[in-house]
Amino acid sequence: MQTQVKPTTIVQSPVQIDKDQESSISALYIFWSRAVDVLFGVCGTIIVLLLLPVLGLVIFLDSPGPIFYSQERLGQQGRLFRIYKFRSMKPSNTGHVQWAQAGDSRVTRVGRVLRPTHLDELPQVWNILRGDMSMIGPRPELPAFSQKLEKCIPDYNRRVMVKPGLTGLAQVSHNYGDTTEDERIKLDYDLQYIRQRSIALDIKIIFKTVSEVAFGHGR
Repeated sequence: MQTQVKPTTIVQSPVQIDKDQESSISALYIFWSRAVDVLFGVCGTIIVLLLLPVLGLVIFLDSPGPIFYSQERLGQQGRLFRIYKFRSMKPSNTGHVQWAQAGDSRVTRVGRVLRPTHLDELPQVWNILRGDMSMIGPRPELPAFSQKLEKCIPDYNRRVMVKPGLTGLAQVSHNYGDTTEDERIKLDYDLQYIRQRSIALDIKIIFKTVSEVAFGHGR
């Protein structure tokens, strides 16, 4: 696991939530959201620790490289943080990052099981407990991708008004995409979630996430 980097930001002027939106978020919802984060973070950590001996061994035996994969992502208000996953791809020494694609040759044999079931993302529960992420929110994006997309998609930087999430409305409503048009569609869902956050919507997203994990709809 890589050393934690000092948090910085890449957004020059932090994006502010509209006052009407801010006042519409009830104290009950704030309590609910934090309770879900803590509960899932604790339960998820227990699951990770139980699975670690088995997953760690098969990842190590399947291909050379570390058990965990660490990468810098964009958080709330443009704050950079380091995300953790079980490694599901072959290590790359090129330093070049790109979206995963269907049939991606970089995915390991173990990764073909981890990615559809989203088991590779379980270590992100540590990010949730640290407060870098929430259970539900926009997907945490790579800084380089975010800077590129901000230039061609209006309001793209508004995604960082809230914490990124392990799952979210965009993740369960649109197939994993690797094009700018896919990102436009997902942005619409992200902004819809930011405007309409509620306990009922969160529960709906959680149930859809459980369904996706059960049927292996990841990439």
